Amino acid sequence: MARFTLPRDLYHGKGAMEALKTFKGKKAMICVGGGSMKKFGFLDKAIAYLKEAGMEVELFEGIEPDPSVETVMRGAEAMRKFEPDWIVAMGGGSPIDAAQAMCNKDEHPECTFEDMCKVFGIPALRNKAHFCAISSTSGTATEVTAFAVITDYAKGIKYPLADFEITPDVAIVDPDLAETMPKKLVAHTGMDAMTHAIEAYVSTAHCNYTDPLALHAIRMIQSDLVPSYEGDMAKRDAMHDAQCLAGMAFSNALLGIVHSMAHKTGAAFAEYGAHIIHGAANAMYLPKVIAFNAKDPEAKKRYGEIADFMQLGGANDDEKVELLIKHLRGMNDALNIPQCIKHYGADSYPCEQGFVPEDVFLAKLHDIAVNAIADACTGSNPRQPSVEEMEKLLKCCYYDTEVDF
Repeated sequence: MARFTLPRDLYHGKGAMEALKTFKGKKAMICVGGGSMKKFGFLDKAIAYLKEAGMEVELFEGIEPDPSVETVMRGAEAMRKFEPDWIVAMGGGSPIDAAQAMCNKDEHPECTFEDMCKVFGIPALRNKAHFCAISSTSGTATEVTAFAVITDYAKGIKYPLADFEITPDVAIVDPDLAETMPKKLVAHTGMDAMTHAIEAYVSTAHCNYTDPLALHAIRMIQSDLVPSYEGDMAKRDAMHDAQCLAGMAFSNALLGIVHSMAHKTGAAFAEYGAHIIHGAANAMYLPKVIAFNAKDPEAKKRYGEIADFMQLGGANDDEKVELLIKHLRGMNDALNIPQCIKHYGADSYPCEQGFVPEDVFLAKLHDIAVNAIADACTGSNPRQPSVEEMEKLLKCCYYDTEVDF
């Protein structure tokens, strides 16, 4: 028996935030990040709509990119004191991820962060507050997923939380918010969405319910992402829907080792002044992982089906996989994303020598490989790597060399 879970309600289209007026309750807490929602007026709108619904509103502000364990604990304590009927997280994936984890800690104070990281091991929620997610970026799709990512900065590791219990009750997919994204964010979140859809389609947990969502998302992203990056707002609006479809697919079909590697490299080099931004990491690693996974016959066939759906050509599956990889690398170039870690600059743009020195990468390689294999996303990858294979794959992602194993 399999399970397919999505939010109970999904409001979409321009002005969808107005749905907040219809919420029932006495108190609402809004969780937000660094200020863009306030700057563009969306936070004030959310507060006004919730007050129109008759609720007292409290803010939990300043959730950082790549939210930390400490932020989760502070937010859960604020929720315990305020006792909201609704928790509304708005912004990029980070405030939504953080709020998902906060809800768990609020309802189950005895639950440690280590407990939260047990795959599908989170205890039952919804005993205190309902959860609404409003996404301002077009990539993470956290508004519809059973996943969150929290960073333990002391260990330099990002941990995915995975459980249907943290799937939001209500998702609001309003493209007005996405139109405010800076260009670099459009690129990174868009390739994150493409990775979600491709990994979901080849995942060992894919099914008839997830495949159509993944394929349609892939075709939309192929058509809409680069024009969105170049400033076409109609395509920007379409990308907001596309990333949500990809999220519906991967939340139920799960992901693969592109995400495992991105989770474990993202914060691993923080002492050198920068993170490897999640969407950029996915964009760099995806072509290499496709080449690795395509050594599995079933995965190769399914990559070929993706290439067919994208109308890339190719006389056989080997050619189709090559064309798919070439197309994705071309998208990276069009979006000004590096092709490998060696050329990943501190500002995330391509450069001759990136911020991760070769000797540092090699010194950390084994531990990153071990952590990536232990990541929650590895189990549904179509080809299970050994530690040695993961090290070789990570080297290919550092140097941009061919995957021939």
